[in-house]
Amino acid sequence: MDKRRNHSKKVILLRKNLTITVGAILMALAVNLIFEPMGLVTGGLAGLAIVVKEVTNFLWEGGIPIWLFTVLSNVPLFLIAIRLLGIKTMFNVLLGTAVYVLTMMVVPIYNFKFEDLLLASLVGGAISGVGLGMVFSASASTGGTDLLATIIHAYNRHISTPIILTFIDGAIILLGAFVFGLENALYAIIAVFVSAKVSDGIVEGLKFAKMAYIISDEYEKIAEAIMTGLDRGVTGLSSTGMYSNKDRKMLFCVVSKKEIVKITEIAKSIDPKSFIIVNDVREVMGEGFIEYRQ
Repeated sequence: MDKRRNHSKKVILLRKNLTITVGAILMALAVNLIFEPMGLVTGGLAGLAIVVKEVTNFLWEGGIPIWLFTVLSNVPLFLIAIRLLGIKTMFNVLLGTAVYVLTMMVVPIYNFKFEDLLLASLVGGAISGVGLGMVFSASASTGGTDLLATIIHAYNRHISTPIILTFIDGAIILLGAFVFGLENALYAIIAVFVSAKVSDGIVEGLKFAKMAYIISDEYEKIAEAIMTGLDRGVTGLSSTGMYSNKDRKMLFCVVSKKEIVKITEIAKSIDPKSFIIVNDVREVMGEGFIEYRQ
């Protein structure tokens, strides 16, 4: 039993590290193959590195490499974060950052010469979003401004991390507008929007479900049909109709997106007058869905 449990933990850890690795590689490819060649400053440490590379041409032939600036910037952030959060908490971030930097260092910057900046921003945002979503789904990051925002929040608890991150990234995009022009900055914002939507879809899509409330006098029959037909748990909540002043059970059930249609069919077939409320559920953990693992 212990051997099986240990093997399962190793498989989970391997899958998690592989997800972080692939995600970090995709993020680095988006920077080297699209954002940097097209001058799209999409915020984050990578965006700042693109600006620094552009303005340091007179100091360094071709400018300071993005990967080098990323390493130099992350070192002090990691030292502070390790002191605040502990080395164990930072392992996933270290892995993501290491793969991210190594990929940018190994993969040469190549300009695909997109004639349309909109197409470049959409493609770059999508690739970056997939990578970011994979990294976030494994509870990791690639350091940079995410780490900086976390550190600032540790010293200023009254300001939330997302707000801090928004101000930092906004300042970097504004800086990019001065260096590469307003048009590039606006297209960079489109890339950021696409990246955020894609990454959110990946992270939330893994745990997305539907929640149904069913009000009916035939609640016992409906609950039994759901439990036997779909093998889903149902909870009966005590409720009172304020118009009729009648006590009854209101059924509460969380199911997958595909099963919500069957829930409605079951309820309506038993009681055509049943009242059904369906809501989106962003995250579900527990039996029948995603199990929580530390």
